[in-house]
Amino acid sequence: MTHRLAPNIELLFTEHGDHQDRVRAAAAAGFTSVEMWGPTGKDAPAKPKDLPALKEALQETGVQLEAQLAEPRTQFMIPPKDHSDFYRGIEEGARIAADLGCPRIVVQGGTGFGGRKRKDQHDELAGIYRRALELIEGSGVVLTLEAVNTRVDHPGTLLDRTTDSIDVARQVDSPQFGVLLDVYHSRVESEDLEQVLQEAGPLVRYVQIADAPGRGEPGTGSIDWPATFTALNAAGYDGPIGLEYLPTVPSEESTRHVRSVLADLEVPEKR
Repeated sequence: MTHRLAPNIELLFTEHGDHQDRVRAAAAAGFTSVEMWGPTGKDAPAKPKDLPALKEALQETGVQLEAQLAEPRTQFMIPPKDHSDFYRGIEEGARIAADLGCPRIVVQGGTGFGGRKRKDQHDELAGIYRRALELIEGSGVVLTLEAVNTRVDHPGTLLDRTTDSIDVARQVDSPQFGVLLDVYHSRVESEDLEQVLQEAGPLVRYVQIADAPGRGEPGTGSIDWPATFTALNAAGYDGPIGLEYLPTVPSEESTRHVRSVLADLEVPEKR
């Protein structure tokens, strides 16, 4: 089974200048896809993009932008429960994504609604995302919900396990809403990846990889990559793989290393 590899241009090819230059560098390195964080830089640590220049670089190279982050990053919490900034950001993000040809916007659950049972909080999140989908109906953009670990990187977040995202996505119950499976975050939370994939089924609409511990290139930590890709392939996932890791060496060398690791697994890259 083949996968498109999508380097994250916030973390990789930064040696080459601004985001549009990173797209060209990724293309020169043989990649046909990339991913990024927020398009406008409203949320740190993302840097504002020159969107016309980025669009030009994508069109010039034929590189597909696979995913961008929602802005502002979701921080649903205690009253007054004013989610207007989130809704405005989703509408703006969907317009930008459509213009750039990006099929996915990544959303997160923030810190939740303090003092309430987890199920009640999941129910409320599902309602918020259903409203967001109404606002971007017809855009063609899919919202993908990412769980992030609380043990190392995101203390206090509500959705810290992929199974949480699956629960919310099932409640949203829309073809425009799915789950982002981040193998690094899942491993840090000690999830059984095969079991998660079996539970998620077709809800997994995007995958990101980094090794653990350290969040470096695959092959620099202790994740069992043969078992990981066996599980992904057995689950029928043939979509893109986002390379959202912290490179330990210059980008070209780093991505060559990742490709060599995947080549050893007989996971050819889709062109």
